[in-house]
Amino acid sequence: MVKSKKYVVIWSEMARKQLKDIYKYIKKDSEQAAKEVKTKILASTKSLETGKEIYKSDELKLNNNGMYRTYVIYCYRIVYKINEATINILRVRHTSREPLEY
Repeated sequence: MVKSKKYVVIWSEMARKQLKDIYKYIKKDSEQAAKEVKTKILASTKSLETGKEIYKSDELKLNNNGMYRTYVIYCYRIVYKINEATINILRVRHTSREPLEY
């Protein structure tokens, strides 16, 4: 049996701040909903440890060689980069917002 490689998931400062801001914003209306969204996003990034290419390549990234990938949880777009032994969470933003160039 072949063992799959395990990656370490690392959150960028910007992504952490974005998740915190999302939580605060949702919490204004519902603390329970804020917790649910945060928990679901965190759990989804945990799954990246074992399946680095389970999500599609990020079509908004210029000159993407396939290392930048993205997926959506609720209405939040999570962008990550695959490295040698790590998965770096770069951004978490609402899908209605304009994408940043990177």
